[in-house]
Amino acid sequence: MPVSPAALAHATDLADFVAASPSSYHAAEEVARRLEDAGFVRLDETAEWPAQPGGRFVVVRDGAAIAWAVPSDAVATTPVHVLGAHTDSPGFKLKPQPTIGTKGWLQAAVEVYGGPLLNSWLDRELRLAGRLALADGRVVLAATGPLLRLPQLAIHLDRGVNDGFALDKQTGTQPVWGLGDAESADLLAELADSAGVDAAEIRGFDAVVADAARGAVFGKDDAFFASGRLDDLASVHAGVVALIEATESASGVIPVLAAFDHEELGSESRSGAAGPFLEDVLVRVYAALGADASEQRRAHAASWHLSSDVGHSVHPNFAHKHDPVVQPLLGSGPILKINANQRYATDAVGAAAWVGWCTQAGVSAQEFVSNNAVPCGSTIGPITATRLGIRTVDVGIPILSMHSARELAGVSDLHDLSRVARAFFAG
Repeated sequence: MPVSPAALAHATDLADFVAASPSSYHAAEEVARRLEDAGFVRLDETAEWPAQPGGRFVVVRDGAAIAWAVPSDAVATTPVHVLGAHTDSPGFKLKPQPTIGTKGWLQAAVEVYGGPLLNSWLDRELRLAGRLALADGRVVLAATGPLLRLPQLAIHLDRGVNDGFALDKQTGTQPVWGLGDAESADLLAELADSAGVDAAEIRGFDAVVADAARGAVFGKDDAFFASGRLDDLASVHAGVVALIEATESASGVIPVLAAFDHEELGSESRSGAAGPFLEDVLVRVYAALGADASEQRRAHAASWHLSSDVGHSVHPNFAHKHDPVVQPLLGSGPILKINANQRYATDAVGAAAWVGWCTQAGVSAQEFVSNNAVPCGSTIGPITATRLGIRTVDVGIPILSMHSARELAGVSDLHDLSRVARAFFAG
């Protein structure tokens, strides 16, 4: 059955979003840019914030962004509905002194970031992206076009490669980006040039490698969408779209989008879910409503956090890796993620609420649980539930090739997740 025009339009917009977000810093800025275009006011954490109800706002901290809308009828105990997601993805990050090379090749010195499927990065055009801290105190974003490639050794030189191959994390992951003498080349100059600044002014940098190919819809009936960084920009994008749509009619709750950084590393940073960013924002939001400590805790007790991250669709070639009964399928709706050991925060009350939001949105949903013999991953849900005490439900969309340089999602699932998020934001 062909997907709807609205779902196709959503996927096309997601491709634009991912292309504009090659690093977590770019993703946070793209969230802010889109929301500002929709009428949200960008706030500075070092400045005074509006001290009265009403208004729509967004704030960026490094590679994270939090946005919210305060209805005009909000009071000191109005609960929040937080959609949480993350802006970072597994891959590679530039090391200090990143310009290296051998045998006439220019290479980039990189460190593995998170847990990528290393082999998936081979033989594809890659770009550099991140932020540059300059001598004059400015911090600027920079992103090259296709610049690098991680070439695989030809089969003629490794006849047993198809019988088993593991890429060495140090010697096998340094991509090429040119020809010449590394002593006279400067990879950072390429990145600086993309931002229109002088490489000599760089005093610090955070830069990652990203797939340069654009996201694409394909397959029978346009069922599939392939792209880099779907984990977890698919959720961030769905949240942005839903927040813009829902804030026009939200009442009785304060909708919040929290797009954190560093989830792939455990979230323990000032811009990660284990850090203070969300709490800092909520304290200031409730202060503007005149809430004392007791009233804010009452609001939290009535609040919800929808932790949205990708999960696993059943794989047609490796079905034995999945639970034998609960097998979500790409294209059949968003998923409710469940784990007995609290790797996901979903409980019975949260599951019932999720079904209610899906019903309200007219969306069919599925469940996900791991095979008992395959360890379960985790995400920001249990972290924020522990930190803030807000009841949390872990959800997402099913995908294949998770942590690959290019992941596979269902076009209809992407749109359906945003529809449920809108119902959630609306209260």
